[in-house]
This record gives sequence, C-alpha cells and structure tokens, in this order.
Amino acid sequence: MAPHSDRTDEDLARAAQAGDLPAFGALIDRYQAKLARYGTKFLRDREDVRDLLQDIFMKAYTNILSFDGSRAFSPWIYRIAHNEFITEIRKRAGKFSIPVFDFDALFPHLAAPETADGPAKEKELIASLGECLDEVGDKYREPLVLYYYEELSYGEIADVLQIPVSTVGVRLARGKAAMRKLAERKKLSYA
Repeated sequence: MAPHSDRTDEDLARAAQAGDLPAFGALIDRYQAKLARYGTKFLRDREDVRDLLQDIFMKAYTNILSFDGSRAFSPWIYRIAHNEFITEIRKRAGKFSIPVFDFDALFPHLAAPETADGPAKEKELIASLGECLDEVGDKYREPLVLYYYEELSYGEIADVLQIPVSTVGVRLARGKAAMRKLAERKKLSYA
C-alpha cells in the first residue's frame, strides 16, 4: 500500500502546507489524470494540456497556504485548473471576453423540470456526451464535464466555476437539453 493512500486529500493538503513534499506529490498523483481528462474537454492537444498541468501544479504548490483545510480540496484544485484552461483558450482566441449578462444566474427558475423518464434519458445523454460535447457552448460544457466526468457535486461545481448552486442546476439542465437535441439530430443524420 502506498504511504499516503489512506489519507484524505485534505489531510495531504494540510501536510503539504506544513512542508511535506511527498504529501503534495501524492496529491499530484491523485489529480494528474483527472485534470488531464478535464483539460482535454477544452483543449484538444494533449501536449498543451500536459504543459498546462505543470503550470497548474506549480500554482497549486505556490498557493497551497491559501487552501482552507476545513474545505474540500477537489474544488480548490479544479478552480486553479479551470482558470488556467480558460486563460489558454482566451489567449488562443486573441481576445479577453467578459460576460456582461449571465441569463442563467439572473433567471434560474426558468429551467425545465425533470420528468419521470429522466433516468433512462440520463443514460442516453451520458452515452452521447463524448460525441456531442464539442458542439455545446463552454457555459454548459464545463458543468457537464465536471458533473459527469469528474463526478463533482453541485456545490463543488459552484465553487469551481464561482457561480451560485442554482445556476449550476440551470446550466446542467440546459446543457442536457442541448445534448439531447444534438444527439437526436446526429441520429437523424446517420439514418
């Protein structure tokens, strides 16, 4: 058994705050593949993602003292990764855009209610997620990736994206609806 396998992420982060380098190494081991998978949902070039992972872990190490040990570590490291990936996307686009009006945050009650056939449709959605994800806007792609691939809770996603939990729910609902439409359209075009 690995020396740190029985310790929580938060225990390892607190140990790293006290200068325990192997504890921080254990965190890297735990999160490297997860953050790489997360990054490839935004940046297609795996080499670029690998380069950014180095930057992410350097920033995490440099800022480990800012981690609040009473909170979950996962949203903290995903927030650093999120910022790095978005910064890279903006560099590539050659512009810095700030959303002026976030409709989902201002009007979260407009999300469609779940139906009785929800679980069956959910399985269908997950199956088509990989095929259609590129066509869903970043605003909805990010929560979908964090929820389905990274298995973060609504609260953790809210921490990562720095949006209200209700907005996470709205974006997931709208993202799922967009995925269903894309999947249906693709099925029609294959016929």
